[in-house]
Amino acid sequence: MAVEPLSQQDVEERLRELPGWTTDGVRINRTYRFDGHFQAAAMVIHIAQIQEELDHHSDVTLGYNTVSVSVNTHSVGGKVTGLDVELARRIEAVASGHGAR
Repeated sequence: MAVEPLSQQDVEERLRELPGWTTDGVRINRTYRFDGHFQAAAMVIHIAQIQEELDHHSDVTLGYNTVSVSVNTHSVGGKVTGLDVELARRIEAVASGHGAR
């Protein structure tokens, strides 16, 4: 199945279902906050597992009590696709289990 870029309107509509996720017009982004470093680090491992399952990888930055995720699809010229939104949806689904806010 070919991956196609989403229009800016499509990206914005899909992100309405993902509170905290934003777009800068090129990528979709979210920063999660945690009570401590261990929870943040565990979330990074869980994100890595999801990325492997989807064979689609984002930029993930681990801070003391934060995890920032930023993603687009390189194979379509660095645009946002449905695959990026699916990755965000899967990450969002596990975030609360790690105490993310």
